[in-house]
Amino acid sequence: MKTSESEGRRALNRLRRAVEKSRREVEALRGALCHAEGEDFPESEYEDVMNNLTEMENFLDREAKRLQEKILSSGGLEPGRIRRGSSR
Repeated sequence: MKTSESEGRRALNRLRRAVEKSRREVEALRGALCHAEGEDFPESEYEDVMNNLTEMENFLDREAKRLQEKILSSGGLEPGRIRRGSSR
């Protein structure tokens, strides 16, 4: 694998972990503030943020698939023909 492709995979994985952590932190913040603020809590804004994080995760999935297909193609392999399974 070329260095740029390897760096791309590492960057995707770092960003995925950051989004996962952001999701946990938003949930923690929601829990703390929702309890404290009661009916004044802006629930719809938190839903919007969570939806944005979901979109970010979808983007990362698409980019990971695109990068994998590019790596396989550059190696002379057809992305749709690769099967994952147990080795014998």
